[in-house]
Amino acid sequence: MIVVTRRIPEPALELLQAAGDVWISPHDRPLADDELHAAVKGADAVVTLLHDRVDGDFLDAAGPQLKCIANVAVGYDNVDVAAASERGIVVTNTPGVLTDATADLAMALILIVTRRLAEGERLIRSREPWSWHMFFLLGTSLAGKTLGVVGLGAIGRATAHRARAFGMEIVYAGPRRASEDTEAELGGARRVPLMQLLSTADVVSLHTPLTPETRHLIDSTALRQMRPDAYLVNTSRGPIVDEAALVKALRGHKIAGAALDVFEEEPNVHPGLLELDNVVLIPHLGSATIETRTAMAVLAADNALAVLRGERPPTPVNPEVLATG
Repeated sequence: MIVVTRRIPEPALELLQAAGDVWISPHDRPLADDELHAAVKGADAVVTLLHDRVDGDFLDAAGPQLKCIANVAVGYDNVDVAAASERGIVVTNTPGVLTDATADLAMALILIVTRRLAEGERLIRSREPWSWHMFFLLGTSLAGKTLGVVGLGAIGRATAHRARAFGMEIVYAGPRRASEDTEAELGGARRVPLMQLLSTADVVSLHTPLTPETRHLIDSTALRQMRPDAYLVNTSRGPIVDEAALVKALRGHKIAGAALDVFEEEPNVHPGLLELDNVVLIPHLGSATIETRTAMAVLAADNALAVLRGERPPTPVNPEVLATG
């Protein structure tokens, strides 16, 4: 049996249903832990979403026959991969197919926050009187400015390519240096230490996965390194940013603004962020195009079915399980 914890696009469901018995949650919401554990009992594969907590209790509730967790996301911080590996369960994710959609959104957020477009839109909707003048809602241009990319993976690179089209220079921070070809494609991008990136970039865009090491990577110390005219953009995972520290920095005019697609306690948002005009808040829409969400779900289905057939899935997270299985 294949369990799908929340409805996914029809092409993916059709693939799964053609292969065997499929249970799909009837609820259009995240399942509570007790509901989730009851749903996965006896499953051979589970197609999970980023709000599902897949831990030891989940895996024990499913039972020893469970072979695959197919997570419909690039990130898999909701899955205890070590616990799955100990039980011989393959974990998969959906990289690649959402790169362009997420990079498009990151670039959109950069434009929205630096040009103060959200402030303008809210002003129009408020029906408050306004008139054009030389200093009305002045933003900043991007040409000649520096984008600091934290995490130059696929989405970080794609965002940097888009920023180059707007005339931005690229610096990046990460555990490894990119290839010389990649740096050349990005107009001579330079790898620098994180604190140097924060102190020099006009816009800081976060593209690093959430790990114990990156949780609150952007904390009060990091925010103090940023320039008062700089902007922070996060399309990766919410807990990478300490939201309380961000609110304090924004209120104190330590940075110019922020644009967030993800949140520390998602779907809850720090109330201080809601009070600030220089913050753009988007409800986790990075991959939210019809084409991208369909491709993600189909890839997850392909992963689950490959494991059930005894084949190597397209995008395993813990391939060492396959080697010992």
